[in-house]
Amino acid sequence: MKLKKTLIVSGTLAFVLSCATNPFSGKKTMAFVSNDQLFPTSFAQYNQFLSENKVITGTADANMVTRVGQRIAKAAERYLDANGYQGYLKDYKWEYNLVDDKTVNAWCMPGGKIVVYTGILPVTKNETALAAVVGHEVAHALANHGQQRMSAAYVQQGVALAGNVALSGDKQSLDIFNQAYGVGSQVGVMLPFSRAHETEADEIGLYLMAIAGYNPDEAAELWKRMDAVGGEAPPEMLSTHPSNASRIANLTSLAPKAKAEAAKFGVTSFK
Repeated sequence: MKLKKTLIVSGTLAFVLSCATNPFSGKKTMAFVSNDQLFPTSFAQYNQFLSENKVITGTADANMVTRVGQRIAKAAERYLDANGYQGYLKDYKWEYNLVDDKTVNAWCMPGGKIVVYTGILPVTKNETALAAVVGHEVAHALANHGQQRMSAAYVQQGVALAGNVALSGDKQSLDIFNQAYGVGSQVGVMLPFSRAHETEADEIGLYLMAIAGYNPDEAAELWKRMDAVGGEAPPEMLSTHPSNASRIANLTSLAPKAKAEAAKFGVTSFK
């Protein structure tokens, strides 16, 4: 009973302290670390990364990365302004860099710092598919997913600490709790939390690429090519990301909605 009360208090405290609002869903999100704290650290880490890696500039591919990033950022601003979030991006410092790395990946750090690896370009194949990638990564930053993951980790650690304090006099119960909580909180909470972020970023990114004038139908085609690249993947329930099949189906079903959203901004033809 003591443990139950402790966990309830911890969960209630976490909810009360959730003070940020997702501008795309309108839902309250955990924000134990403010962007005022997070962004400077993010910018410093980004600059350090660039100093330690080969940044490609002046090529057609590098220029394409910048062009796509700028168009996606502009689309985000248009969407946010139209939906009552004027000034939401005031602290974002957009930057777009192509980095020489064979890894099939791209990322956007909190505050709008984007990196695209050269390794993903043979899979994207065209500017529109690259827009799907960049739109997805920018969506993570706009929805403050990094902030939420850090906050969720604090909650996970806090509940573990509370459980250990509550059961400190009962070693057998403590051992059972730690074993069950470690697996249960990861598989039952943290991994689904991460997959939900990926799915949300897919949807937001699709809308952004469409508003930017890129055909959202290409996003599903990109993930078909990603799937063809292969590689052993864990079962979806044990992964931080949805399965490729799930993403392809989701992106395919959302593409008409993304086109309809783009039409609200006068965008009816796509690259």
